Amino acid sequence: MSERVMAHRLLDTVPDYKLDYVIAYLQGITVGEKEPNEDTIKAFLEVDEMKRTGNCQKFNDLNELWDSLKE
Repeated sequence: MSERVMAHRLLDTVPDYKLDYVIAYLQGITVGEKEPNEDTIKAFLEVDEMKRTGNCQKFNDLNELWDSLKE
């Protein structure tokens, strides 16, 4: 299932009283959206490859993440 299909399905489960929050968030992340630059495209491809292969560093909590950044 694609991320877009998943988002549509999840949207159907959002209660009406929370839809204003969803709309505001979506408007915020789409304002001024431009074509991604070369570095962003490379980062997207890297994440796609990590998702495909499962070859990535994983953390159980934020402390593990912060500790790894100190190394």
